[in-house]
Amino acid sequence: MPKNMDLTKGDVFSTLLRFSMPFLFTNLLQACYGASDLFMVGHFSDAAAVCAVAVGGQVMQTITGLAIGLTAGGTVLVGRWRGARQARELADSVAAILWVFGALSLVLTAGAVLLVEPVCRAMQVPAEAWRQAKEYLLICAAGIPPIVGYNALSSILRGLGDSRTPFLFMVAACVTNVATDVLFVAVLKGGAQGAAVSTVLAQLLSLALAFGFLVRRGYVRRYRAAQPAFCWRHARALLGMGLPIAAQEGLVNISFLIITAIVNGMGLVASAAVGVVEKLIVFSMLPTTAFAAAVSAMAAQNFGARQPGRARACMNTGIGLSLLFGLACFASAQVNAAGLVSMFTKDPAVIAAGAGYLRTYSADCLLVCFVFCMNGFFSGGGRAAFPLVHSAVATFAVRVPLSWCLSRGTGATLRRVGLAAPAATLVSLLLCQWYLMRSGAWQAEKTPPRRCERAGP
Repeated sequence: MPKNMDLTKGDVFSTLLRFSMPFLFTNLLQACYGASDLFMVGHFSDAAAVCAVAVGGQVMQTITGLAIGLTAGGTVLVGRWRGARQARELADSVAAILWVFGALSLVLTAGAVLLVEPVCRAMQVPAEAWRQAKEYLLICAAGIPPIVGYNALSSILRGLGDSRTPFLFMVAACVTNVATDVLFVAVLKGGAQGAAVSTVLAQLLSLALAFGFLVRRGYVRRYRAAQPAFCWRHARALLGMGLPIAAQEGLVNISFLIITAIVNGMGLVASAAVGVVEKLIVFSMLPTTAFAAAVSAMAAQNFGARQPGRARACMNTGIGLSLLFGLACFASAQVNAAGLVSMFTKDPAVIAAGAGYLRTYSADCLLVCFVFCMNGFFSGGGRAAFPLVHSAVATFAVRVPLSWCLSRGTGATLRRVGLAAPAATLVSLLLCQWYLMRSGAWQAEKTPPRRCERAGP
């Protein structure tokens, strides 16, 4: 059984690096779901199918981001009890995670099915891609419970200090997704629908592997032996930590949807180009996302162990490591934007439009290195509400209105629209720095939530 890491001890740099690597590779493989779909459809179907998968992928990314954000609250809760060495309360927190996220998966699935057509209308999906986008989303809705279930189980393991095992599950799921994409899209010519079926099968596999591992390694037996009880206090603590993170993720992804809707008004080529570039941006930000997630888990354990100074050192280290990757991604986009876009499409018009968009958008890869790791620090310390606040301000006061303005008027191009993302992130960074410098604001609650009153010994 993999040894769970104690994130409250040892050298900060080496601990963060070792703990974050499985996060990075897991996020990379998770991103391969949508990228594999778009890659295969872009090479074996037409622009309408590319647009359908791009739009559908944005919607599913919003739902996945919501699930990841909420389950990140589970990592923080488990991590803080782990750091405080309170085994029974840790078991109760796991019970809350399973009940809350089980109910959430059903709600999200029902909502996704009911809102398919309104979402397609709101996003101004081009008529040529309407039918395929609707069918793609309906099929992908079946994969929502596995998405939530996998991320819930992974959040528990990561809170305990095991970030490697979720990565291994994702390896198998990603290989399955690529193989079935070849079958359903390249061989059977299933287009967007075939890509959706492939994604759902891979998601089911990741959940089955996660649950099978827990049973085989004795986690389930030991969990039941601890006699966990569902406790509303743990559930409230879970939602209190997870909802702001999820809402923040939701705001970011909703802004992507709104901007996609704005760009869809510029035509099919612009819509397909933005869809491709968003996939590239997701990949470019994976290292930063991984370091930020590791910072959140490490901060949670260290705040639970009453070591806020070490938690802040984790944040600073995460920012430094993230910048190494951010600079490389920014430089690549400036030097070879057209080559990067051409990996996902052969359409010359889409490549040209996407290259201009990527060059300006890529400045965001530098700014998010600071913002994401600061958010991880705030969330791990129990101050997840502030990332939600600054994200809302940056999204709806800067990015969305600026994107709308830059997409209007004569000579409007995607290159201009791409400036909105770094402008919004700069506002977030300034707000984060202000909050961090406030006297005592970063000194989050140093003790875990109060214990539940329990009957029995």
